[in-house]
Amino acid sequence: TEVTEKLEEVVMIWIKQMRQVLVESEQMRREADDIGPSAELEHWKTRMSSFNSLLDEIKSSRVKKIISILQAAKSRTLKQWKELDGNITIAANEAKDNVRYLYTLDKYFGPLAKGSPVTMMEHVPSLMNTVCMIYCTSQYYNTSERMTSLLLKITNQMINTCKTYLCEG
Repeated sequence: TEVTEKLEEVVMIWIKQMRQVLVESEQMRREADDIGPSAELEHWKTRMSSFNSLLDEIKSSRVKKIISILQAAKSRTLKQWKELDGNITIAANEAKDNVRYLYTLDKYFGPLAKGSPVTMMEHVPSLMNTVCMIYCTSQYYNTSERMTSLLLKITNQMINTCKTYLCEG
């Protein structure tokens, strides 16, 4: 019983830390007004990395041993643990899926940022088709909020490219 109580305390600390990571990941991002679309990909890559690290930790033999001891002891903390484990898995899958879809846009980021307005416009139809494909097929990225954020960043990049072209020309 004493060992079980100590292990429950450890798991409760883990639960608190995992909840904190989830809460922080869901908070509104503060971004510069003129940020481009490559920042969106970087955000999701960072998020994918943190959630994958968390999943690796959850799947480690040390954690599995503790959880199996608590299962044998029929601990009540396991309900919270399982729920949180599921939420972490969902968040990791979402980040992975979003990175996969946003990578399909990566080839447009260069021409969007470094080209002239004329060369940039040559890529816009393909870019918009790819954005449409993401919206139609992505399990997680197809929300109005996510699409608005992405399109805003694409527009920001186009405006910045035009400003640079005008100032240098």
